[in-house]
Amino acid sequence: MINIIKTGETMLTLYGNEFSVRSNKVRFVANALGLAYEYRRIDLRRGEGRTESYLKLHPAGKVPVLQDDDFVLFESNAIIKYLAAKASSDLYPQELSRRLLVDQWIDFVSFHVAAAVDKVFVNQVAYEIFHLEKDERSLKEGLAWLQRFLPIVEAQLQKHPFLAGPELSLADFVLLAALDLAEVSSSSLEPYPKLKTCYEQLQAEDFYQKCYPSYTQMLQQLIAKMQG
Repeated sequence: MINIIKTGETMLTLYGNEFSVRSNKVRFVANALGLAYEYRRIDLRRGEGRTESYLKLHPAGKVPVLQDDDFVLFESNAIIKYLAAKASSDLYPQELSRRLLVDQWIDFVSFHVAAAVDKVFVNQVAYEIFHLEKDERSLKEGLAWLQRFLPIVEAQLQKHPFLAGPELSLADFVLLAALDLAEVSSSSLEPYPKLKTCYEQLQAEDFYQKCYPSYTQMLQQLIAKMQG
């Protein structure tokens, strides 16, 4: 059954699942923007993503999906850009060069950092939860990618307090979601002090705390319920 959490009277509906950091990323942004939305939890393990009605929203049966009246959008980075534009927020600046810098770091984190963390998470955590086959080669590759790409993020944060410059942007939310998976995968941020500080500061924000105190804590509770 789909669980519904309402945050106010609105036509915005977000379909997601707490396991999915990409769903959580969208919730962080919506919370930061002060947007009211209805959150519908899709239990992918029970096949709710494969129903005929849901496949009309997302043909791959994944999360997240945003529905704004008759407009439907999937892919988390597209959704957060839409929400920021809808709210006329500087999280996604109007000025072209600033916006493209945000896009640049969204892409860098998504294609390199998040992709690496996904490999590590699947082969250190998720394989036990979902009874998957562990891929040692993929795990080794993910760890190598993190060693290559996290120093680049650290160097950028040594220049600026946030990824795309002096102000918080959507790029930082993309990074935050990736770091949630890194934390639960026991990927240490100790070698990256600026990155570690940035992560801890973002975790302390209201937009994050409205979802959970920490992804690791929430995930442990969900796993305990599944195994109980």
